[in-house]
Amino acid sequence: MSNWLYLHFRAMAQALRRLGRQPFGTLLSALVMGIALALPAGGYLLIDNTAALARGVSGTPEISVFLKDDASAAQIDALREKLLAEPYLANFRFVPRDEALKQLQNSGLGDVLGGMSGNPLPDAFIVTLRGDDPDLYDALSGRMQGWAGVAHIQLDSVWVKRLAALLGLARATMLVLSALLELALVIVIFNTVRLQILTQKREIEVSRLLGATDRFIRRPFYWFGSLQGALGGLMALAAVWLGVAALEAPVAKAGEAYGVMVALTGPGWKESLALVGIAVALGWLGTEMSVRRHLAPP
Repeated sequence: MSNWLYLHFRAMAQALRRLGRQPFGTLLSALVMGIALALPAGGYLLIDNTAALARGVSGTPEISVFLKDDASAAQIDALREKLLAEPYLANFRFVPRDEALKQLQNSGLGDVLGGMSGNPLPDAFIVTLRGDDPDLYDALSGRMQGWAGVAHIQLDSVWVKRLAALLGLARATMLVLSALLELALVIVIFNTVRLQILTQKREIEVSRLLGATDRFIRRPFYWFGSLQGALGGLMALAAVWLGVAALEAPVAKAGEAYGVMVALTGPGWKESLALVGIAVALGWLGTEMSVRRHLAPP
């Protein structure tokens, strides 16, 4: 194990020296990778923040459960217990018919209701769910429609379906863009490692004559490509945070125009690690392809 660690440490040090010999070229390669990775990463971040802004402007979607006029107190209690047992339910509140009537009167519709005899409004439960998946709203409303004492379900999820469709289209577009850019990055790493192999062709030949194994010869190149990818991932992370800092004020101003407090959020530590990890994996993949193509055993 100690010998294995020593060999990898030696290969990593050798790769670092190769990167340090060409600082300008290393910086340019890292910038190219950083920009290419920052575009899809920033796009996904923008989509998530746009969805948060849309939810803030439109409000939280609700399900209104209107009860039958003859619903008993026992049925209301049973409905309350069933709602408490729903796993995806965020919260709910019971609105008695008298309270609903007062709310309508306070909203300026007292004259309309004045000509009616009695209170025409039913008791109701106002339900909100965790998440914005339209299927959850449809599934829950379908179950509640068959509960005893329920007269009508009003589902406030039309805008949720439209938002989900738009977000799905945006994410699919970003996925295609990400795949194309990642392919381009693999090609960049492939070509960079190929140039390194050609530059050290005589050194590699001498190492083979001295008995060096293919694994020993290839190891520094794997570290070279992986470190290039790591530098590109760090550049992408820095570019995303610069974009967040630049857009924070305009996004806050747009939220104020709609009366919503929105704070643009950057990637968390999990997303940051994933971005750098993807960059390292792309660097390793490009190196693997180049090494297999240009360092085949004689």
